[in-house]
Amino acid sequence: MFNNRKLANFETITLPNGVTYEQPTGLFINNEFITASHGKTMEVVNPATEEIITYVSSGSRDDVEYAVEAASHAFNSTNWATQDPKNRARLLLKLADLVEENLELMAAIETLDNGKTLALSRGDVGLVVNCLRDAAAYADKINGRTINSGEDYMNFTIKEPIGVCGQIIPWNFPVMMLSWKIAPALAMGNVCILKPASATPLNALFFANLCKQAGIPAGVVNILPGSGREVGNSITEHPKIRKVAFTGSTDVGKGIAVNASSSNLKKITLELGGKSAHLVFDDANIEKTIPNLVNGIFKNAGQICSSGSRIYVQEGIYDKLMPAFKEYVDNIKVGNPFDESNYQGAISNKDQFDTIMKYIDIGKEEGAKILSGGVRVGTKGFFIRPTIFYDVHEDMEIVKEEIFGPVVTVSKFKDIEDGVAMANDSEFGLGAGIETENLSTALKVAKMLKSGTVWVNTYNDFDSRVPFGGVKQSGYGREMGSEVYDCYTEVKAIRIKL
Repeated sequence: MFNNRKLANFETITLPNGVTYEQPTGLFINNEFITASHGKTMEVVNPATEEIITYVSSGSRDDVEYAVEAASHAFNSTNWATQDPKNRARLLLKLADLVEENLELMAAIETLDNGKTLALSRGDVGLVVNCLRDAAAYADKINGRTINSGEDYMNFTIKEPIGVCGQIIPWNFPVMMLSWKIAPALAMGNVCILKPASATPLNALFFANLCKQAGIPAGVVNILPGSGREVGNSITEHPKIRKVAFTGSTDVGKGIAVNASSSNLKKITLELGGKSAHLVFDDANIEKTIPNLVNGIFKNAGQICSSGSRIYVQEGIYDKLMPAFKEYVDNIKVGNPFDESNYQGAISNKDQFDTIMKYIDIGKEEGAKILSGGVRVGTKGFFIRPTIFYDVHEDMEIVKEEIFGPVVTVSKFKDIEDGVAMANDSEFGLGAGIETENLSTALKVAKMLKSGTVWVNTYNDFDSRVPFGGVKQSGYGREMGSEVYDCYTEVKAIRIKL
Protein backbone atom coordinates (compact mmCIF):
# COMPACT_ATOMS: atom_id res chain seq x y z
CA MET A 1 0.00 0.00 0.00
CA PHE A 2 2.79 2.41 0.86
CA ASN A 3 5.38 1.70 -1.83
CA ASN A 4 6.05 3.82 -4.89
CA ARG A 5 4.09 6.85 -3.68
CA LYS A 6 4.05 9.63 -6.26
CA LEU A 7 6.08 12.70 -5.32
CA ALA A 8 4.12 15.96 -5.26
CA ASN A 9 5.10 19.14 -7.04
CA PHE A 10 6.18 22.48 -5.62
CA GLU A 11 4.26 25.42 -7.08
CA THR A 12 5.77 28.83 -7.75
CA ILE A 13 3.57 31.43 -6.04
CA THR A 14 3.92 35.19 -6.32
CA LEU A 15 2.72 36.99 -3.19
CA PRO A 16 0.86 40.33 -3.30
CA ASN A 17 4.06 42.06 -2.16
CA GLY A 18 5.85 40.79 -5.28
CA VAL A 19 7.89 38.09 -3.54
CA THR A 20 8.00 34.73 -5.34
CA TYR A 21 8.59 31.44 -3.54
CA GLU A 22 8.22 27.67 -3.99
CA GLN A 23 5.19 26.26 -2.17
CA PRO A 24 5.01 22.54 -1.33
CA THR A 25 1.63 21.11 -2.33
CA GLY A 26 1.81 17.48 -1.19
CA LEU A 27 1.36 15.58 2.04
CA PHE A 28 4.59 15.53 4.07
CA ILE A 29 5.21 11.95 5.20
CA ASN A 30 8.57 10.34 6.00
CA ASN A 31 10.41 13.49 4.83
CA GLU A 32 8.83 13.44 1.37
CA PHE A 33 6.07 15.49 -0.22
CA ILE A 34 3.72 13.00 -1.85
CA THR A 35 0.29 13.06 -3.46
CA ALA A 36 -2.72 11.69 -1.60
CA SER A 37 -3.42 7.99 -2.08
CA HIS A 38 -6.74 8.72 -3.78
CA GLY A 39 -5.33 11.65 -5.77
CA LYS A 40 -7.73 14.22 -4.33
CA THR A 41 -6.79 17.87 -3.82
CA MET A 42 -8.45 20.84 -2.12
CA GLU A 43 -8.41 24.49 -3.05
CA VAL A 44 -6.78 27.16 -0.92
CA VAL A 45 -8.53 30.54 -1.13
CA ASN A 46 -7.22 34.04 -0.42
CA PRO A 47 -9.85 35.46 1.97
CA ALA A 48 -8.99 39.04 1.01
CA THR A 49 -9.83 38.50 -2.67
CA GLU A 50 -11.86 35.25 -2.71
CA GLU A 51 -9.49 33.99 -5.42
CA ILE A 52 -7.93 30.52 -5.45
CA ILE A 53 -4.25 30.59 -4.47
CA THR A 54 -3.41 26.98 -5.26
CA TYR A 55 -4.46 23.38 -4.71
CA VAL A 56 -2.86 21.01 -2.17
CA SER A 57 -3.21 17.28 -1.67
CA SER A 58 -6.05 16.20 0.61
CA GLY A 59 -5.17 13.21 2.76
CA SER A 60 -7.10 10.00 3.25
CA ARG A 61 -7.31 7.28 5.91
CA ASP A 62 -4.70 5.33 3.94
CA ASP A 63 -2.39 8.34 4.14
CA VAL A 64 -2.83 8.53 7.91
CA GLU A 65 -1.97 4.84 8.05
CA TYR A 66 1.22 5.49 6.09
CA ALA A 67 2.10 8.41 8.37
CA VAL A 68 1.55 6.24 11.47
CA GLU A 69 3.83 3.58 9.99
CA ALA A 70 6.55 6.17 9.29
CA ALA A 71 6.17 7.83 12.70
CA SER A 72 6.13 4.52 14.56
CA HIS A 73 9.33 3.47 12.83
CA ALA A 74 11.00 6.75 13.75
CA PHE A 75 9.96 6.33 17.38
CA ASN A 76 10.52 2.62 17.89
CA SER A 77 13.34 1.73 15.49
CA THR A 78 15.64 4.76 15.63
CA ASN A 79 17.34 6.57 18.50
CA TRP A 80 15.14 9.69 18.17
CA ALA A 81 13.47 9.15 21.55
CA THR A 82 16.45 7.63 23.39
CA GLN A 83 19.35 9.84 22.31
CA ASP A 84 20.90 12.57 24.42
CA PRO A 85 18.24 15.31 24.53
CA LYS A 86 20.91 17.86 23.61
CA ASN A 87 20.89 16.40 20.10
CA ARG A 88 17.16 17.08 19.72
CA ALA A 89 17.75 20.54 21.17
CA ARG A 90 20.39 21.22 18.52
CA LEU A 91 17.92 20.36 15.74
CA LEU A 92 15.20 22.51 17.28
CA LEU A 93 17.59 25.44 17.44
CA LYS A 94 18.55 24.94 13.82
CA LEU A 95 14.87 24.83 12.88
CA ALA A 96 14.26 28.05 14.86
CA ASP A 97 17.09 29.72 12.95
CA LEU A 98 15.56 28.66 9.62
CA VAL A 99 12.17 30.04 10.62
CA GLU A 100 13.79 33.29 11.71
CA GLU A 101 15.67 33.54 8.39
CA ASN A 102 12.34 33.10 6.58
CA LEU A 103 10.28 35.27 8.95
CA GLU A 104 9.19 37.85 6.37
CA LEU A 105 8.33 35.19 3.81
CA MET A 106 6.38 33.07 6.31
CA ALA A 107 4.54 36.17 7.55
CA ALA A 108 3.51 36.97 3.97
CA ILE A 109 2.37 33.36 3.40
CA GLU A 110 0.32 33.56 6.60
CA THR A 111 -1.31 36.81 5.49
CA LEU A 112 -2.07 35.42 2.04
CA ASP A 113 -3.52 32.19 3.39
CA ASN A 114 -5.30 33.45 6.51
CA GLY A 115 -6.20 37.10 5.81
CA LYS A 116 -4.64 38.60 8.94
CA THR A 117 -2.49 41.71 8.66
CA LEU A 118 1.25 41.48 8.06
CA ALA A 119 1.99 42.95 11.47
CA LEU A 120 0.04 40.17 13.16
CA SER A 121 1.63 37.52 10.97
CA ARG A 122 5.11 38.76 11.86
CA GLY A 123 4.22 38.48 15.52
CA ASP A 124 2.93 34.94 15.02
CA VAL A 125 6.08 33.78 13.24
CA GLY A 126 8.20 35.48 15.89
CA LEU A 127 6.39 33.46 18.55
CA VAL A 128 7.12 30.30 16.54
CA VAL A 129 10.83 31.09 16.80
CA ASN A 130 10.52 31.60 20.57
CA CYS A 131 8.55 28.38 21.05
CA LEU A 132 11.18 26.35 19.21
CA ARG A 133 14.02 27.90 21.19
CA ASP A 134 12.19 27.43 24.48
CA ALA A 135 11.58 23.79 23.59
CA ALA A 136 15.28 23.36 22.86
CA ALA A 137 16.09 24.83 26.26
CA TYR A 138 13.65 22.49 28.01
CA ALA A 139 14.69 19.35 26.12
CA ASP A 140 17.20 18.19 28.73
CA LYS A 141 15.64 19.87 31.76
CA ILE A 142 12.48 17.79 32.14
CA ASN A 143 13.71 15.25 34.63
CA GLY A 144 12.22 12.95 37.25
CA ARG A 145 12.77 13.15 40.99
CA THR A 146 14.01 11.04 43.87
CA ILE A 147 11.66 10.13 46.71
CA ASN A 148 12.77 9.42 50.26
CA SER A 149 10.81 6.55 51.82
CA GLY A 150 13.41 5.41 54.32
CA GLU A 151 16.77 3.69 54.20
CA ASP A 152 15.47 0.36 52.91
CA TYR A 153 14.36 1.70 49.52
CA MET A 154 15.54 3.78 46.64
CA ASN A 155 12.70 5.49 44.75
CA PHE A 156 12.87 7.67 41.69
CA THR A 157 10.81 8.69 38.69
CA ILE A 158 11.73 9.19 35.07
CA LYS A 159 9.79 11.07 32.39
CA GLU A 160 9.44 9.29 29.07
CA PRO A 161 8.00 10.35 25.70
CA ILE A 162 4.52 9.10 24.84
CA GLY A 163 5.18 7.99 21.27
CA VAL A 164 3.14 8.90 18.19
CA CYS A 165 1.24 12.15 18.82
CA GLY A 166 -1.67 13.30 16.68
CA GLN A 167 -2.17 17.06 16.50
CA ILE A 168 -5.06 18.97 14.95
CA ILE A 169 -4.87 22.76 14.63
CA PRO A 170 -7.29 25.53 13.56
CA TRP A 171 -7.21 28.17 10.85
CA ASN A 172 -6.98 31.30 13.00
CA PHE A 173 -3.28 30.90 13.91
CA PRO A 174 -2.02 28.35 11.36
CA VAL A 175 1.71 28.45 12.01
CA MET A 176 1.71 29.61 15.63
CA MET A 177 -0.56 26.77 16.78
CA LEU A 178 1.64 24.35 14.84
CA SER A 179 4.67 25.40 16.89
CA TRP A 180 2.73 25.25 20.17
CA LYS A 181 2.22 21.55 19.51
CA ILE A 182 5.19 20.31 17.51
CA ALA A 183 7.94 22.06 19.50
CA PRO A 184 7.26 20.51 22.95
CA ALA A 185 6.42 17.12 21.44
CA LEU A 186 9.77 16.93 19.65
CA ALA A 187 11.71 18.24 22.63
CA MET A 188 10.43 15.34 24.74
CA GLY A 189 11.32 12.75 22.09
CA ASN A 190 7.87 12.17 20.59
CA VAL A 191 6.97 11.95 16.90
CA CYS A 192 4.10 13.88 15.30
CA ILE A 193 1.32 13.60 12.75
CA LEU A 194 -0.23 17.04 12.39
CA LYS A 195 -3.34 18.03 10.47
CA PRO A 196 -3.53 21.74 9.59
CA ALA A 197 -6.90 23.34 8.98
CA SER A 198 -8.25 22.70 5.49
CA ALA A 199 -8.51 26.44 4.85
CA THR A 200 -4.93 27.30 5.83
CA PRO A 201 -2.38 24.57 5.03
CA LEU A 202 0.32 26.58 3.24
CA ASN A 203 2.63 27.55 6.10
CA ALA A 204 2.41 24.10 7.69
CA LEU A 205 3.75 22.58 4.48
CA PHE A 206 6.41 25.29 4.15
CA PHE A 207 7.41 24.59 7.77
CA ALA A 208 7.62 20.89 6.98
CA ASN A 209 10.24 21.63 4.33
CA LEU A 210 12.24 23.61 6.91
CA CYS A 211 12.10 20.58 9.23
CA LYS A 212 13.72 18.51 6.50
CA GLN A 213 16.34 21.20 5.88
CA ALA A 214 17.10 21.35 9.62
CA GLY A 215 17.93 17.63 9.60
CA ILE A 216 14.97 16.32 11.60
CA PRO A 217 14.88 12.61 10.75
CA ALA A 218 12.33 11.02 8.46
CA GLY A 219 9.04 10.14 10.14
CA VAL A 220 9.49 12.45 13.13
CA VAL A 221 7.31 15.24 11.69
CA ASN A 222 4.46 14.43 9.30
CA ILE A 223 2.01 17.05 7.98
CA LEU A 224 -1.27 15.87 6.44
CA PRO A 225 -3.72 18.46 5.09
CA GLY A 226 -7.22 17.07 4.64
CA SER A 227 -10.74 17.10 5.96
CA GLY A 228 -11.61 16.64 9.60
CA ARG A 229 -13.91 13.77 8.67
CA GLU A 230 -11.16 11.89 6.82
CA VAL A 231 -7.80 12.85 8.32
CA GLY A 232 -8.94 14.28 11.66
CA ASN A 233 -11.10 11.31 12.61
CA SER A 234 -8.43 8.86 11.48
CA ILE A 235 -5.89 10.54 13.75
CA THR A 236 -8.30 10.63 16.68
CA GLU A 237 -9.30 6.98 16.38
CA HIS A 238 -6.03 5.32 15.36
CA PRO A 239 -4.95 2.67 17.90
CA LYS A 240 -1.22 3.38 17.47
CA ILE A 241 -1.53 7.09 18.17
CA ARG A 242 -1.16 7.54 21.94
CA LYS A 243 -1.74 11.27 22.31
CA VAL A 244 -4.06 13.79 20.65
CA ALA A 245 -3.79 17.56 20.98
CA PHE A 246 -6.63 19.60 19.51
CA THR A 247 -7.35 23.31 19.26
CA GLY A 248 -10.77 24.32 17.96
CA SER A 249 -14.44 24.54 18.85
CA THR A 250 -15.89 23.06 22.02
CA ASP A 251 -18.39 20.92 20.11
CA VAL A 252 -15.70 19.30 17.97
CA GLY A 253 -13.44 18.95 21.01
CA LYS A 254 -16.10 17.00 22.89
CA GLY A 255 -16.35 14.56 20.00
CA ILE A 256 -12.58 14.16 19.88
CA ALA A 257 -12.46 13.48 23.61
CA VAL A 258 -15.05 10.72 23.28
CA ASN A 259 -13.49 9.12 20.19
CA ALA A 260 -9.91 9.36 21.44
CA SER A 261 -10.86 7.82 24.76
CA SER A 262 -12.98 5.03 23.30
CA SER A 263 -10.33 4.05 20.74
CA ASN A 264 -7.38 3.40 23.06
CA LEU A 265 -7.71 5.88 25.95
CA LYS A 266 -5.34 8.39 24.37
CA LYS A 267 -3.79 11.14 26.43
CA ILE A 268 -5.64 14.32 25.38
CA THR A 269 -5.02 18.07 25.36
CA LEU A 270 -7.95 20.26 24.37
CA GLU A 271 -7.79 24.03 23.89
CA LEU A 272 -11.36 24.95 23.02
CA GLY A 273 -13.78 27.84 22.68
CA GLY A 274 -14.24 30.91 24.81
CA LYS A 275 -16.53 33.79 25.61
CA SER A 276 -14.12 35.76 27.71
CA ALA A 277 -14.97 38.70 29.94
CA HIS A 278 -12.98 41.94 30.10
CA LEU A 279 -13.74 44.03 33.21
CA VAL A 280 -13.14 47.78 33.38
CA PHE A 281 -13.14 49.29 36.88
CA ASP A 282 -13.92 52.88 37.80
CA ASP A 283 -10.26 53.72 38.46
CA ALA A 284 -9.04 52.50 35.05
CA ASN A 285 -7.00 54.84 32.88
CA ILE A 286 -9.25 55.32 29.84
CA GLU A 287 -6.41 56.28 27.52
CA LYS A 288 -4.59 53.03 28.31
CA THR A 289 -7.71 50.91 28.59
CA ILE A 290 -9.25 51.48 25.17
CA PRO A 291 -6.32 50.03 23.17
CA ASN A 292 -6.45 47.01 25.50
CA LEU A 293 -10.17 46.56 24.83
CA VAL A 294 -9.55 46.84 21.10
CA ASN A 295 -6.67 44.37 21.24
CA GLY A 296 -8.81 42.09 23.35
CA ILE A 297 -11.61 41.72 20.83
CA PHE A 298 -10.55 43.11 17.44
CA LYS A 299 -7.04 41.67 17.21
CA ASN A 300 -6.99 39.07 14.42
CA ALA A 301 -10.53 40.24 13.54
CA GLY A 302 -11.81 38.69 16.76
CA GLN A 303 -10.79 35.22 15.61
CA ILE A 304 -9.06 34.29 18.85
CA CYS A 305 -10.62 31.78 21.22
CA SER A 306 -9.65 33.93 24.20
CA SER A 307 -11.01 37.19 22.74
CA GLY A 308 -12.54 39.54 25.30
CA SER A 309 -15.94 39.43 23.60
CA ARG A 310 -17.89 40.46 26.72
CA ILE A 311 -16.87 43.84 28.12
CA TYR A 312 -18.18 44.79 31.57
CA VAL A 313 -17.74 48.44 32.58
CA GLN A 314 -18.27 49.72 36.11
CA GLU A 315 -21.06 52.28 36.38
CA GLY A 316 -18.85 55.18 37.44
CA ILE A 317 -16.71 55.16 34.28
CA TYR A 318 -19.25 53.87 31.74
CA ASP A 319 -20.45 57.24 30.39
CA LYS A 320 -16.87 58.48 29.95
CA LEU A 321 -15.56 55.30 28.38
CA MET A 322 -18.24 54.61 25.78
CA PRO A 323 -17.88 57.71 23.55
CA ALA A 324 -14.08 57.37 23.63
CA PHE A 325 -14.37 53.67 22.76
CA LYS A 326 -16.70 54.47 19.85
CA GLU A 327 -14.40 57.17 18.47
CA TYR A 328 -11.40 54.85 18.60
CA VAL A 329 -13.19 51.94 16.93
CA ASP A 330 -14.81 54.14 14.28
CA ASN A 331 -11.30 55.05 13.14
CA ILE A 332 -9.96 51.49 12.86
CA LYS A 333 -8.88 50.81 9.29
CA VAL A 334 -10.11 47.56 7.76
CA GLY A 335 -8.99 46.20 4.42
CA ASN A 336 -6.18 44.66 2.39
CA PRO A 337 -4.00 42.82 4.93
CA PHE A 338 -0.87 43.57 2.88
CA ASP A 339 -1.54 47.31 3.36
CA GLU A 340 0.35 47.98 6.58
CA SER A 341 -1.84 50.96 7.46
CA ASN A 342 -4.79 48.60 8.09
CA TYR A 343 -5.37 47.32 11.61
CA GLN A 344 -7.81 44.56 10.68
CA GLY A 345 -7.63 42.24 7.70
CA ALA A 346 -10.08 39.70 6.34
CA ILE A 347 -12.14 37.03 8.06
CA SER A 348 -10.30 33.80 7.30
CA ASN A 349 -12.96 31.97 5.31
CA LYS A 350 -16.46 32.37 3.90
CA ASP A 351 -18.15 30.03 6.38
CA GLN A 352 -16.88 32.07 9.32
CA PHE A 353 -17.73 35.33 7.56
CA ASP A 354 -21.33 34.13 7.11
CA THR A 355 -21.51 33.00 10.76
CA ILE A 356 -20.38 36.39 12.04
CA MET A 357 -22.85 38.28 9.85
CA LYS A 358 -25.60 35.95 11.07
CA TYR A 359 -24.79 36.80 14.69
CA ILE A 360 -24.81 40.52 13.91
CA ASP A 361 -28.33 40.07 12.51
CA ILE A 362 -29.32 38.08 15.61
CA GLY A 363 -28.05 40.88 17.86
CA LYS A 364 -30.15 43.42 16.00
CA GLU A 365 -33.22 41.14 16.20
CA GLU A 366 -32.67 40.64 19.94
CA GLY A 367 -32.88 44.41 20.43
CA ALA A 368 -29.25 45.17 21.19
CA LYS A 369 -28.05 48.59 20.06
CA ILE A 370 -25.00 49.09 17.82
CA LEU A 371 -22.45 51.66 18.93
CA SER A 372 -20.13 51.07 15.98
CA GLY A 373 -19.85 48.79 12.95
CA GLY A 374 -22.25 45.97 12.19
CA VAL A 375 -21.69 46.02 8.42
CA ARG A 376 -19.63 44.33 5.73
CA VAL A 377 -16.77 46.29 4.18
CA GLY A 378 -16.81 46.28 0.36
CA THR A 379 -18.23 43.57 -1.87
CA LYS A 380 -15.14 41.43 -2.48
CA GLY A 381 -13.21 39.69 0.26
CA PHE A 382 -14.43 38.73 3.72
CA PHE A 383 -14.19 42.07 5.56
CA ILE A 384 -16.41 43.18 8.48
CA ARG A 385 -16.33 46.43 10.44
CA PRO A 386 -15.45 46.05 14.14
CA THR A 387 -18.85 45.89 15.86
CA ILE A 388 -19.87 47.05 19.33
CA PHE A 389 -23.27 46.09 20.79
CA TYR A 390 -24.57 47.79 23.95
CA ASP A 391 -27.80 47.80 25.98
CA VAL A 392 -27.61 44.02 25.96
CA HIS A 393 -29.13 41.45 28.31
CA GLU A 394 -27.11 38.56 29.69
CA ASP A 395 -29.45 35.97 28.19
CA MET A 396 -29.00 37.20 24.60
CA GLU A 397 -27.36 34.82 22.12
CA ILE A 398 -24.70 37.40 21.26
CA VAL A 399 -23.72 37.51 24.95
CA LYS A 400 -23.82 33.76 25.60
CA GLU A 401 -22.47 32.19 22.41
CA GLU A 402 -18.99 32.33 20.91
CA ILE A 403 -19.12 34.42 17.71
CA PHE A 404 -15.42 34.19 16.85
CA GLY A 405 -15.30 37.48 15.01
CA PRO A 406 -14.96 41.27 15.49
CA VAL A 407 -18.12 41.57 17.59
CA VAL A 408 -18.27 42.62 21.25
CA THR A 409 -21.02 43.29 23.78
CA VAL A 410 -20.77 45.95 26.51
CA SER A 411 -22.64 45.84 29.84
CA LYS A 412 -22.54 47.76 33.12
CA PHE A 413 -21.76 46.38 36.57
CA LYS A 414 -21.96 47.87 40.08
CA ASP A 415 -19.15 46.47 42.23
CA ILE A 416 -16.53 43.72 42.29
CA GLU A 417 -18.94 41.00 43.28
CA ASP A 418 -21.44 42.01 40.60
CA GLY A 419 -18.79 42.23 37.87
CA VAL A 420 -17.19 38.91 38.78
CA ALA A 421 -20.58 37.17 38.91
CA MET A 422 -21.39 38.40 35.40
CA ALA A 423 -17.95 37.46 34.11
CA ASN A 424 -18.14 33.93 35.55
CA ASP A 425 -21.67 33.33 34.27
CA SER A 426 -20.44 31.32 31.30
CA GLU A 427 -19.74 27.72 30.42
CA PHE A 428 -16.41 28.89 29.01
CA GLY A 429 -13.27 29.74 30.96
CA LEU A 430 -10.34 30.43 28.66
CA GLY A 431 -9.33 34.07 29.18
CA ALA A 432 -10.33 37.15 31.16
CA GLY A 433 -9.15 40.73 31.47
CA ILE A 434 -9.01 43.36 34.21
CA GLU A 435 -8.47 47.09 33.75
CA THR A 436 -7.63 48.88 37.01
CA GLU A 437 -4.95 51.06 38.56
CA ASN A 438 -5.45 49.36 41.93
CA LEU A 439 -3.16 46.41 42.55
CA SER A 440 -5.36 45.01 45.32
CA THR A 441 -8.38 45.05 43.02
CA ALA A 442 -6.41 43.36 40.26
CA LEU A 443 -5.15 40.56 42.48
CA LYS A 444 -8.47 40.01 44.26
CA VAL A 445 -10.47 39.86 41.04
CA ALA A 446 -7.88 37.71 39.24
CA LYS A 447 -8.26 35.07 41.95
CA MET A 448 -12.06 35.20 41.69
CA LEU A 449 -12.31 34.81 37.92
CA LYS A 450 -12.82 31.26 36.61
CA SER A 451 -10.47 31.22 33.64
CA GLY A 452 -7.17 29.70 32.60
CA THR A 453 -5.54 33.09 31.90
CA VAL A 454 -6.19 36.51 33.41
CA TRP A 455 -4.62 39.56 31.79
CA VAL A 456 -4.27 42.75 33.83
CA ASN A 457 -3.97 46.07 31.97
CA THR A 458 -3.23 44.16 28.76
CA TYR A 459 -5.03 41.51 26.70
CA ASN A 460 -4.30 38.75 24.18
CA ASP A 461 -0.70 39.27 25.17
CA PHE A 462 1.13 35.94 24.75
CA ASP A 463 4.60 34.83 25.75
CA SER A 464 6.05 31.42 24.95
CA ARG A 465 7.12 31.00 28.60
CA VAL A 466 3.61 31.57 30.00
CA PRO A 467 1.15 28.64 29.93
CA PHE A 468 -2.15 28.99 28.09
CA GLY A 469 -5.29 26.89 28.34
CA GLY A 470 -8.81 26.77 29.69
CA VAL A 471 -11.13 25.55 32.42
CA LYS A 472 -14.76 24.45 32.25
CA GLN A 473 -15.82 23.87 28.63
CA SER A 474 -12.75 25.69 27.32
CA GLY A 475 -10.76 22.48 27.65
CA TYR A 476 -7.90 21.02 29.65
CA GLY A 477 -4.14 20.72 29.44
CA ARG A 478 -1.85 23.62 28.66
CA GLU A 479 0.09 25.03 25.73
CA MET A 480 3.45 26.79 26.23
CA GLY A 481 5.29 27.32 29.49
CA SER A 482 6.89 24.47 31.42
CA GLU A 483 3.42 22.97 31.92
CA VAL A 484 3.10 21.90 28.26
CA TYR A 485 5.90 19.34 28.62
CA ASP A 486 3.85 17.34 31.12
CA CYS A 487 1.31 16.90 28.32
CA TYR A 488 3.94 15.14 26.18
CA THR A 489 5.51 12.82 28.76
CA GLU A 490 4.57 9.83 30.88
CA VAL A 491 5.90 9.39 34.43
CA LYS A 492 7.44 6.05 35.35
CA ALA A 493 8.11 5.26 39.00
CA ILE A 494 10.95 2.90 39.96
CA ARG A 495 11.13 1.49 43.50
CA ILE A 496 14.15 -0.58 44.58
CA LYS A 497 14.42 -2.54 47.81
CA LEU A 498 17.98 -2.29 49.08
